[in-house]
Amino acid sequence: MSIFSEAQAKAILDKVIKLSKADECVAALEGSVAGNIRYALNSVSTSGIVSNCELAVQVAFGKKVGTATINEFDDAALARVVKRAEDLAKLAPDNPEFIPAIGKQDYAATPTFAEATADITPEYRAQVAADSINPSKAGKLVAAGFFSDAVRFSAVANSKGNFGYQKSTNVDFTCTVRTDDARGSGWVGRNVADVSQFNPRSDIQTAIGKAKASSEAKALEPGKYTVILEPAASAGLISFMMQGFDARSADEGRSFLTKKGGGNRLGEKVFDDKVTLFADPAYPGAAVLPWDTDGLKREKQPIITNGKVESLQYSRYWAQLKKAKALGQPGNLIMVGGSKSTMDLVNSTKKGILVTRTWYIRSVDPQTVLLTGLTRDGTFYIENGEIKYPIKNFRWNESPVIMLNNVDEFGKPERVGDDESPFIMMIPPMKIREFTFTSLSDAV
Repeated sequence: MSIFSEAQAKAILDKVIKLSKADECVAALEGSVAGNIRYALNSVSTSGIVSNCELAVQVAFGKKVGTATINEFDDAALARVVKRAEDLAKLAPDNPEFIPAIGKQDYAATPTFAEATADITPEYRAQVAADSINPSKAGKLVAAGFFSDAVRFSAVANSKGNFGYQKSTNVDFTCTVRTDDARGSGWVGRNVADVSQFNPRSDIQTAIGKAKASSEAKALEPGKYTVILEPAASAGLISFMMQGFDARSADEGRSFLTKKGGGNRLGEKVFDDKVTLFADPAYPGAAVLPWDTDGLKREKQPIITNGKVESLQYSRYWAQLKKAKALGQPGNLIMVGGSKSTMDLVNSTKKGILVTRTWYIRSVDPQTVLLTGLTRDGTFYIENGEIKYPIKNFRWNESPVIMLNNVDEFGKPERVGDDESPFIMMIPPMKIREFTFTSLSDAV
């Protein structure tokens, strides 16, 4: 069992802090029990549970820092890991950007834990797979998917009296359904903290419907089109854009938020008036731990308000250098939207393209956040408010900065857990003008 109670975690961390003879000591203890089931070609291929727990100890002598980790927790093991960290610190050169450990923080608990998720059984995972495979078989389709669930705990402490402990849960589900001739493909993905909000029997019908509807795809000339981006299609672009909100990158000329002539664009209007984005560790349905990787307290933080850049992310070192306030790095991104569904946006579109997913996203120009990637798993032509026919996939070249200046309308935000993103996101479906498709793709 890798889930320690608060009392158990604190006892271990207190021992570590007491054992250290360094000028300061920071320790983090994390553990998880994660279950999963994987299936392909309408058959389960793997299923299992992974249990793990790890302690990381960081010490400092002056500006010399050493870090060591261990997954044993008896007294002798704790003494070894502290000594190893201290030995490494003594050998290390001074860190010119060293910042002392944070003082005691006042963490407010956030709703990251759901008992229903923690109680998931192997039988439940098997049923999720069956709920995808059986209707796919019945429709002469082929399903491949992955379902995972996890319960975790995180605890942090340091020699300045700081301590925090919290449990969290997560469910992640993706399924791709294809026609037996591999000409049509549909996809569905869900990410929730509480499994009671997850309905695989209903969700799989989304993938099945798109697979059936996309099998006779027509080629459409590349160019600029109005697009309806489902939340999963825009999440990766938004995540890439957030790298540019690092204050140091902006100040040093490496970001789209670098100001011409020097400095950054904090306080400037950079996006369409409709764009409002913020972080809130306690946001219902998308809560995250109340501290970041440095143990710094997270707070509700405006990032973009009506198109204006409200805040940048300062590391503790850069905040000290620039005499700015260092806030806990966001763990989620909440984009304000409307009340319409994806299909409502489709219905209000005269001509356009519906994009289910974007994938294989890569950076072309970091300073403009120009990205390239592909569409997949259901791309459709829209005319007079109706989906007319499936179309072949595209390669696209687009900047999320430009994209968020070409907004016609946002729909109702949905929780998205993008594979390549460090954030839990609430992202709405988007109607965007002049989205750039550069070439056709053979992807299905």
